[in-house]
Amino acid sequence: MKVHLTTFTGHFVTMEVSPDIELENFRALCEVECDIPSAECFISYNGTPLLDDKKTIASYGVKEDDMLLLERRVVSRNPQRSQSQSQGSLPLIDFGGIQLPPGTSQQPQGMQPSMRQPVEPDAATLRQMLLSNPGQLSRLKETNPPLADAVESLEKFTEVLQKQRKAKADQEMQRIRMLSADPFDASAQQLIAEEIRQRNVNDNMEVAIEHMPENFGQVIMLYIDCKVNGHPVKAFVDSGAQMTIMSQACAERCHIMRLVDKRWEGIAKGVGTQKIIGRVHLGQIEISGVFLHTSFTILENQPMDMLLGLDMLKRHQCCIDLKQNKLQIGTSGSETPFLSESDLPPCARLNRQDGPESEDRQLAEALARSADGTAGPSNTNQSNAQAEPNPS
Repeated sequence: MKVHLTTFTGHFVTMEVSPDIELENFRALCEVECDIPSAECFISYNGTPLLDDKKTIASYGVKEDDMLLLERRVVSRNPQRSQSQSQGSLPLIDFGGIQLPPGTSQQPQGMQPSMRQPVEPDAATLRQMLLSNPGQLSRLKETNPPLADAVESLEKFTEVLQKQRKAKADQEMQRIRMLSADPFDASAQQLIAEEIRQRNVNDNMEVAIEHMPENFGQVIMLYIDCKVNGHPVKAFVDSGAQMTIMSQACAERCHIMRLVDKRWEGIAKGVGTQKIIGRVHLGQIEISGVFLHTSFTILENQPMDMLLGLDMLKRHQCCIDLKQNKLQIGTSGSETPFLSESDLPPCARLNRQDGPESEDRQLAEALARSADGTAGPSNTNQSNAQAEPNPS
């Protein structure tokens, strides 16, 4: 049958045992699972201590999926005390098995040196380690953004670190108090269930890191080299975009602003919101020496120069071949390779220094500028961009 074992330190184990297993043999299994000597294992069921080593656990009323509480007790060398414990008095619990939160100055008497909480580095040392290791700092930005944002100032970094450590210590003490009061309480059981779920998540991540480490890397987007009006442009291939988009800066560089029809001005709404200046109804893109016709929707503030949308990809029967890492153009029979990371524009490189927070800042600025010019133009609610002509 399956039984569950929990401890005051938050350790939770599910064991498959026979109902006829004797208590002393069950304690030996607990030693293997919980790393507690069997002689110091004190097991109770529904508040009743299990004392007779020769009895089976089934004889104590333990059934399928029942919960047992395991405590670590101090093995007394006093024969009278050992006799009193064997007669049913409560054992002495070794509180050294309970890990204290960081920052606690006093250690309980009897705590073994191997059980003491490891000393955490001070704020200045930790900050210096992060500044000297860009890889660790980059991971910290993903896992703990508030602490990563404060790394530039030692005072602010210390303040944020102390708050987080205090919150973690308070949470740990609350968990210990809850389990110590009554591990069978509904709230305690909910806490145990959440810890089991989180442990399963961590185990799943460890397996993924071992067998599929590429999942934790970043994938570069699909860019190709092309020319517009004889000017080289690095275009982003996006089959999820409805329209082909070009930034105002790129349109000015390619000298096609004179062809922009401003009757198509509006607001592009998708993941973000940007102002549409207008539309070039017919233009040419040169890809691998082949000229292809398409239209361009000109956005006021677009980080990338040009985005090849689904309208252009379908019109020219393009195929994204990820096996060959090429874009195949069906109407012309030509193909062009996707760019490597070293050839990408600065806004698309994975190792760029500005980071995702810079993109958020640029998007916020674009939203503010778009809000200032929303009077009069026709709005859109299509994915990525779609504008209708302004009647005026």
